[in-house]
Amino acid sequence: MNLTNDERRTLIQAAVEIRKRAYVPYSNYPVGAAVRTKTGKIYTGVNVENAAYPHTMCAERVAIFKAVSEGETEFDVVAVVTNNGGSPCGGCRQVMAEFGLDTIVLIADGSGNLKKEMSVAELLPEAFTPKHLQ
Repeated sequence: MNLTNDERRTLIQAAVEIRKRAYVPYSNYPVGAAVRTKTGKIYTGVNVENAAYPHTMCAERVAIFKAVSEGETEFDVVAVVTNNGGSPCGGCRQVMAEFGLDTIVLIADGSGNLKKEMSVAELLPEAFTPKHLQ
């Protein structure tokens, strides 16, 4: 899939803006994510921390789960914004793989500068996917 620069900017900016709502009293590491479905809708998410650390939820999964809860399960792009352009965690990579290895992942810093662009397959080589359960 070829993205235009305007498409990249729109998704990254959505992630930059929603990132302001992150609940990060422990790490102070806000993350914003924006996922675009194949129908063109954009869903956003932030990381939500919890004093019981294992119950923290990442922004990427929040955005994807919001989309799924609205009936959307086909994605073409996920944008992730962190202070320093940090990469999605393993759990988020696995959730992205569930919905398509061809999904493009945009990783940007807190100023919205694109740092990396790759597919989920490149982000998670040898992914375990639904086809392995057949």
